[in-house]
Amino acid sequence: MRYPKVCEARFLDRPNRFVAHVSLAGETVAVHVKNTGRCRELLLPGVRVLLTPGETPGRKTAWDLVGVYKNDERLFNIDSQAPNRAVGEWLRRQPFSEIRPEAVFGSSRIDFAMVRGEERWLLEVKGCTLEKDGVGWFPDAPTLRGAKHLRELTAAAGEGYRCAVAFVIQTEGVTRVLPNGETDPAFAEALAAAERAGVRILSLPCRVTPELLEIPDRPEDML
Repeated sequence: MRYPKVCEARFLDRPNRFVAHVSLAGETVAVHVKNTGRCRELLLPGVRVLLTPGETPGRKTAWDLVGVYKNDERLFNIDSQAPNRAVGEWLRRQPFSEIRPEAVFGSSRIDFAMVRGEERWLLEVKGCTLEKDGVGWFPDAPTLRGAKHLRELTAAAGEGYRCAVAFVIQTEGVTRVLPNGETDPAFAEALAAAERAGVRILSLPCRVTPELLEIPDRPEDML
């Protein structure tokens, strides 16, 4: 996925989950943060951040904060909507006859349902922005919704669906994502149970530039 326009600013502070203040062209500007996770190790005062114009006319913030340079060096895409868009493009390069986003299963909406021949697939997508020593960790904050989705996939696998969880790594140089059991033990337990039930766990590296988040077609990742 690509952003049509990107500009650089300096991060100042984040008064709440949805809003940050940045220095843009010498002015302090309020921007929308497109990630409700903590991002504490990323959004530090003074670091370079990336902004794109907001897509909703008339809203209070004209810009979306979508990227940050960790320690002012390594670029992270932190747009929580970008992983699903990138996965949608990646799936369309695979031989599925049907790809349906936001599929209802049980009491949840699963990110993608796919069909290939007699196979029925369900795929849940998680964006990973927490990196420590070259390893990705998910989540960076407790997520009841995330554990619920894993339980739904576990149930679906028991009904004959082919199921997978895709951790989209929103920075370069990281190839593996592990469950952050210290932050969210319930998610880690649900992920382990899903894997035992046959749910495939994918860590998907990405190409990341200011304008781009793209999942390469690695043979070992293809569904």
